[in-house]
Amino acid sequence: MFATLSDKLQRAFRNLRGLGKISEDNIGDSLREVRMALLEADVNFQVAKEFISRVKAQSLGQEVLASVQPGQQIVKVIHDELVALLGSTHAQLETGGNPSCLMMVGLHGSGKTTSTGKLARLLHKQGRRPLLVAADVYRPAAMDQLAALGAQLEIPTFVQRGETDVLRIAEGALAMARAQNLNPILFDTAGRLQIDTDLVQELVRLRDHIRPQEILLVLDAATGQEAVNIATHFDQALGITGAILTKLDGDARGGAALSFKSVTGKPIKFMGTGEKLADFEPFHPDRMASRILGMGDVVSLVERAAETIEEDDAKRLEEKLRRGTFTLDDFLEQMRAMKKLGPLENLVGMLPGGDQALRGADLDRGKQELRRMEGMICSMTPGERAQPAILNASRRKRIAKGSGVSVAELNTLLNKFSEMQRMMKQMGKMQKMMARMGGGGRPPFMGR
Repeated sequence: MFATLSDKLQRAFRNLRGLGKISEDNIGDSLREVRMALLEADVNFQVAKEFISRVKAQSLGQEVLASVQPGQQIVKVIHDELVALLGSTHAQLETGGNPSCLMMVGLHGSGKTTSTGKLARLLHKQGRRPLLVAADVYRPAAMDQLAALGAQLEIPTFVQRGETDVLRIAEGALAMARAQNLNPILFDTAGRLQIDTDLVQELVRLRDHIRPQEILLVLDAATGQEAVNIATHFDQALGITGAILTKLDGDARGGAALSFKSVTGKPIKFMGTGEKLADFEPFHPDRMASRILGMGDVVSLVERAAETIEEDDAKRLEEKLRRGTFTLDDFLEQMRAMKKLGPLENLVGMLPGGDQALRGADLDRGKQELRRMEGMICSMTPGERAQPAILNASRRKRIAKGSGVSVAELNTLLNKFSEMQRMMKQMGKMQKMMARMGGGGRPPFMGR
């Protein structure tokens, strides 16, 4: 996510961190590097210029803390200004109507229909009962796509094929929502390859008819500064309330994210981070700033884990750790749980320094090894997975042949697992010792 921008900013920070004293002369070159990094990321020129001016003024105007190196304090100033540039705080979704209406608008190819489904999934997980409405009367494929998403998510979808009047579709959707107590209603509207009068007028008529609480503009993050120009046109015509940035897992330079709030005055509310329906997150400016600066986003990683891992499973695993009875079945379960969290590169990227760790790493090989390990464990019988000690030479040969690996690879897996079991038993002993000492029985690193 914004890898190129992150690399260039961190190169500039290496020079800043070495400063022993802050002066206008010695921060000039480094801030020039920061400005060039922003411009190359397709950030609006005026936005980049004002950003550097604020950083410079704050860096020279602040008294350096005795416990902090001057260069580190400048990096902190840049982080805080980056958070402000991205929107300061997370902007909540307004869903106060009964039913409340959300209009999803944007150009063709921005990911509007998919984002509508992703947002409906998120609202459903929060305990809401959303209704998807296919309000694109020009592209039949959009109606079919939304209907397929609704079926996949088991979320009600209002589709009226053959109807060309978007206001009649809206009336039918509102009646269905009231009858079935569905709320909110998400309208997937028509898009164009470019903004034109017909598109704007149709959206204005729909807006005036349903009086939506939110008009969310779906923007492709890879379009950079052009996305901000599109946002300006839509805002002038409709009065958008916020944006959803999509395709942040691709070659997004960062210009759209860093310029949007400053130019339009409206917040980014959500972001799409992948192709799967689960790859959709609320936009938190402070967390995004940390990701851009290579500091990771552990909070989002923990939240994702909490959503994916069942509480009962976590407690059961903790009990096994305490007793030292962690088996190959448990190991397999943990591998599969990790896969549910998303692509490995996304998870590593959320850790501090993760982007640097990914550089040069052979992730495809790592994923292949995980698949081979899963295949080896699945080729064992339940008894063998519970008691690996019974795996003699003939059993190992059978398992290796069944999973398409060599006996040497299987031996490596079993040796690693044996070492892991030994560590687990040590952790269990540590827990018992802490419990006897009145420490509550749980080391601080063994929380959920």
